Amino acid sequence: MAVCSYQDICNLMDEGNKARTVAATNMNSTSSRSHAVFTIVLTQKRHCPDANLDTEKVSKISLVDLAGSERATSTGAEGQRLKEGANINKSLTTLGLVISKLAEEANKKGKRGKGVIPYRDSVLTWLLRENLGGNSKTAMIAALSPADINFDETLSTLRYADRAKQIVCQAVVNEDPNAKLIRELKEEVNKLRGILEEKGIDITA
Repeated sequence: MAVCSYQDICNLMDEGNKARTVAATNMNSTSSRSHAVFTIVLTQKRHCPDANLDTEKVSKISLVDLAGSERATSTGAEGQRLKEGANINKSLTTLGLVISKLAEEANKKGKRGKGVIPYRDSVLTWLLRENLGGNSKTAMIAALSPADINFDETLSTLRYADRAKQIVCQAVVNEDPNAKLIRELKEEVNKLRGILEEKGIDITA
């Protein structure tokens, strides 16, 4: 959906949050029963007069709010709430496996052999594949609790974050490859023409 202003973005985000399922459990009266992924795609088009070429660069911002991992014994969830919690935990477990695999790959430091990253094992990890190990810059905020009753959850979150910070991403500009190639070739031609002109070689023929 195309937007023209910051307010348009806020309105769409509000719509998404209103559609998000929320329910009460023993641990949280407004517990999120699903993850939320809000993606903004920015396209920059410009004309390069030197190369007489139109170029396009694309950036994507993904804002992700993960539902918290749940222990059924703590939340007291039953029926539909229990099923929702199981689905949340399953996707978070898969995300944890993906993060661990990516951290292992980052720690290999050039060693041969590349493992398979299980992005396809959940919808969440498939949506976030570029943000986790692709062409991106990623920041993760870990939500912790000072209460001793939440010790296990806090420790698990800290381990999650520790693995995530080991992932190394290489961000580069997303430019149309054909336009980039044409631009580079034209720049090379202009450079060679300049060299020939400096040597007094006529290139008008």
